[in-house]
Amino acid sequence: MTSTSHDPALAAPRPGVWRQYAELTKARLSTLVVVTTAIGFVMGSIGAVDWLRLLWTVVGTGLCAGCASGLNQAIEHRRDACMPRTRHRPVPSGAMSLRHAALASAVMGYVGLTMLGVLVNLGAAALAALTIAVYVLVYTPMKTRSTMNTLIGAVVGAIPPMIGWVGAAGEIGPGAWILATILFIWQLPHFLALAWMYRDDYALGGFRMLPMHDPSGEITSRVAVLTSLLLLPVSLAAVLVGLAGLFYAIAAVLLAGWMALLAWRFHARR
Repeated sequence: MTSTSHDPALAAPRPGVWRQYAELTKARLSTLVVVTTAIGFVMGSIGAVDWLRLLWTVVGTGLCAGCASGLNQAIEHRRDACMPRTRHRPVPSGAMSLRHAALASAVMGYVGLTMLGVLVNLGAAALAALTIAVYVLVYTPMKTRSTMNTLIGAVVGAIPPMIGWVGAAGEIGPGAWILATILFIWQLPHFLALAWMYRDDYALGGFRMLPMHDPSGEITSRVAVLTSLLLLPVSLAAVLVGLAGLFYAIAAVLLAGWMALLAWRFHARR
């Protein structure tokens, strides 16, 4: 009789379990989600910030982000195994079983959504559930079918500040849309630059990214420049609606200019 205790598909995580979970949940990306959620909450607060509600909001949203990332990796583990950049992730490397990764991700999602729904409000929970659904059911399969996946990924990444805003205010205000739009546009040059840097990896994994259809990088870099230039007027919209003041305006101009400069360098040196 063959024992299943040595079956890699059923194996428990190897030593270094916290590092494996950090990789499964894309801890650095989840940290950005938590930060933008907190910004949305603070800016959406009327009067004093409810710090305890802020804590539940960012923790719940962070767990939901970890859930989405984990389910994404569980679905893509065979493709990840083909790419040097991702083959050492927990599931393709065999450090964590597929079953373990999927179950842990589902538990994170359940706890995160419950926390948001019970301790924050149903609006924040609904937005978080929408984020998980779009990331897993739309963005993940689209990565192998259309270069438009970049836009869908940016939409998903723009929702966290809206979750924070709704967590504080109970509704989506104009400021929430402005924050989401800023984050949406900010992500595009980054995604395009990464897609260009790792275009060979993406090709090995079977993912359809813009640089794969743009060998010279001309279109990719131009889109990066144009979206970077869009960041300035959109960022200043926050000042026009009274969401931010002079200090923010100066910082927005400097950061948007820096982004545009980096995008132009990408265009010039591709």
